[in-house]
Amino acid sequence: MAGSATPMMAQYLALKAQAEGCLLFYRMGDFFELFFDDARIAASVLDIALTSRGEHDGAPIPMCGVPVHSAEGYLARLIRAGQRVAIAEQVETPEEAKKRGGSKALVARDIVRFVTAGTLTEDALLEPRRANVLAAVCELRGVCGIAHVDISTGYMELEECPAHDVTAALARLDAREVVVPEDWLEAPTDAIARPRAGFSSDGGGEDLRRIHGVATLDGFGSFGRAMLAAAGGLIAYLEHVGRGTMPLLLPPVPRECGDTLAMDAATRSSLEIIESSQGGRAGSLIDAVDRCVTGAGARQLAEDLSAPLTRKELIDERLALVAWLHDDAILRGDIRSALRALPDIGRALGRIAAGRGSPRDLGQVRDGLEQARALRDRLPGSADRPALLDRLLPALGGHGALTDLLGRALVPQPPTERGQGGFIAEGYDAALDDLRRTSGSARRAIAALEARYRVETGVAALKIRHNGVLGYFIEVPARHADALMTPDSGFTHRQTMAGAVRFNSLGLHEEAGRIAEAGGHALAAEEAHFEELVEAVMAARMAIAATAAALARIDVAAGQAERAVEGGWTRPRIVLESVLQVQAGRHPVVEAALMANRRSGGAERFVANDCMLAANDRLWLIGGPNMGGKSTFLRQNALIVLLAQAGGFVPAASAVIGLTDRLFSRVGASDNLARGRSTFMVEMVETAAILSQATDRSFVILDEVGRGTSTYDGLALAWAVVEAVHETNRCRCLFATHYHELTRLAESCDALSLHHVRAREWKGDLVLLHELAPGPADRSYGIAVARLAGLPPKVISRAKAVLDKLEKGRAQTGGLAAGLGDLPLFAAAAEAEEAQCDILRDRLQALDVDALSPREALETLYELKREAGSSEA
Repeated sequence: MAGSATPMMAQYLALKAQAEGCLLFYRMGDFFELFFDDARIAASVLDIALTSRGEHDGAPIPMCGVPVHSAEGYLARLIRAGQRVAIAEQVETPEEAKKRGGSKALVARDIVRFVTAGTLTEDALLEPRRANVLAAVCELRGVCGIAHVDISTGYMELEECPAHDVTAALARLDAREVVVPEDWLEAPTDAIARPRAGFSSDGGGEDLRRIHGVATLDGFGSFGRAMLAAAGGLIAYLEHVGRGTMPLLLPPVPRECGDTLAMDAATRSSLEIIESSQGGRAGSLIDAVDRCVTGAGARQLAEDLSAPLTRKELIDERLALVAWLHDDAILRGDIRSALRALPDIGRALGRIAAGRGSPRDLGQVRDGLEQARALRDRLPGSADRPALLDRLLPALGGHGALTDLLGRALVPQPPTERGQGGFIAEGYDAALDDLRRTSGSARRAIAALEARYRVETGVAALKIRHNGVLGYFIEVPARHADALMTPDSGFTHRQTMAGAVRFNSLGLHEEAGRIAEAGGHALAAEEAHFEELVEAVMAARMAIAATAAALARIDVAAGQAERAVEGGWTRPRIVLESVLQVQAGRHPVVEAALMANRRSGGAERFVANDCMLAANDRLWLIGGPNMGGKSTFLRQNALIVLLAQAGGFVPAASAVIGLTDRLFSRVGASDNLARGRSTFMVEMVETAAILSQATDRSFVILDEVGRGTSTYDGLALAWAVVEAVHETNRCRCLFATHYHELTRLAESCDALSLHHVRAREWKGDLVLLHELAPGPADRSYGIAVARLAGLPPKVISRAKAVLDKLEKGRAQTGGLAAGLGDLPLFAAAAEAEEAQCDILRDRLQALDVDALSPREALETLYELKREAGSSEA
């Protein structure tokens, strides 16, 4: 294909072959150009014009482009659309190209970087309150290793897990990209396949030792071979996309498999922890909980909620810090005000380490470290200060020498670009100050030269201007040009414009040379200082990262305390026994939504409910009508467990939480057509996972198991699942159902108790009380709920008739559908009359006869006769 191409297009095609399926941003002057299918895709995603340039193989070449100076915004849109981009830049100057290959030589270009969802560092491409995780996964002798890193901050973890837990682990990480060996058959469908050679345990260990400059990894922790193999694959991918430039990687942290509360992907989805079922943050748990004032704190909170702890002492440490800040409103307000002013030093450090840092990033590190020290000095020393805070405070200081250096070297507000200089403070480098003065005096000399030339030529409109092509030049209106054209004028003609003529002069040339020389030396000096400052920051990168992590943890605790005060939440007590004792518990998301509605005129309040599970009463069977609050009750207790083990207060009057190892939620399901699974199949797969993995320390919520198949099959499955949970798993469980027959299990299952959500019918209307009460539900109120939903009266009446037949048939013969054979159809006159009678009966019951005037009573009577079908009026 490249045989008939122009040199430029041949170069493009060669680079496109290296892009490995990425869109290629090909630098041409001040634009990144895209060609062929890349152009079509980009034009569609970015909504920009699709044009053409020349021909290739006899056909026009589709083309579109974006300006280099605004490329970040376009990259962000492409990445959000699921694209990956390769950046091809010029790697030599035009002068170097001419020297290499003559006047017609094409400037050499090469791919300098791959921009992918998991390897972003730029502010414009990142979400401030969400971690940007890249993960690598591989299987080694039956064990899966997972290495993941947030490139924007450098935090890296390694872990191992059984193969069946990989999906749950990746759901916890919410990775933007997952890298796997190309020959792994069980890899996630959307993973990026890379050569198997990169996933080597020996190679991964060697890479980590090389990056961190150590002879052994023992100082960082104990790492299994599967962990190191995954780390090798991760580092190989980073070296590939960075084209030799490695991002910040902090020392790896080993994660033990049982250190955090295990939740599978279905549980995370149904509990809507980080993202709601509608997509996005709104309506999720974190949206209802997050009161952090920094992006780093919000990212840490998301990590806490995604991976709640299972070690009592660590949970209690977090809770103690939240409680300390909860009880001191003035101190909490001071801390939050100080944190609110902090820059995101973790991400600034990440950009600096990746070679994409700016003077502004150095300034953010300086300001953040100075403010962290000020925050440390503001916190009081007291006997009751929490142990966790005592461990965090040392990390907020110890940067005096670095902040002094950055404070002396940088201007107060450094620019985002360093190409134009101006970021090194006056007084830091005397030689640089001299160069700036030289440049400044030369500019003043040019101004004086302009004034002199005006006098000498008599042209008051004469100006000395500058542009990037000509440099400095003299410009006069065209009507005055003749005075400067004479040989003895001292001016040399350079360019004629429509209304002006441009000239040069020896004096201007000399002054321009002085400016260029001084300015060039000044820029070079500032660039050298920038590299020195970057080196100083990188030498302290571990300590800076520790400061960023400490600030994030303090922000999370202060935010949790603020949320607890705001909502009247309470500190949970964590115990080792398998109990769950929640008094007046509420669902944090639903309660927040109701409060928002009340502020806009709504009247509904959240109805709190108790949940008291213990060893001898560990399985609650909950009945009652749809919309009565069963699912909300199930979810709220799961979320209370999650919030407590994440180290936060909970929405309840009091809570005693038995330490939980696994949390399962099977509440609602939908088709997974891409994998050939119906709703019922999805439900059964999720239920099977619960029955095979739940332990006596787990907490399980199950809603309507068996509803997706025939009544008899569904009832039989629900019956068997309840027995298995009670006898085999022996876990704490809330089980909601409409199968009234399951209440008989209370006779044979000694740790099962019956409960229901209360409802009443009042004057023909269903009133849902949302209160949980002991004992079985008297009925399901399904037809009453259908009436609330707006089903036509004729359908409601028909359903009542069918229900009566069903109940009579079951009572007489034991068969659920007995007696339906002789039930008349909708068109039967008797049923039509019965439906009409029901409507008239409802109308009559609704009349307030005492309040009717004689005329109103007469008109109402006429209306009722017409509705009854009378022809008289």
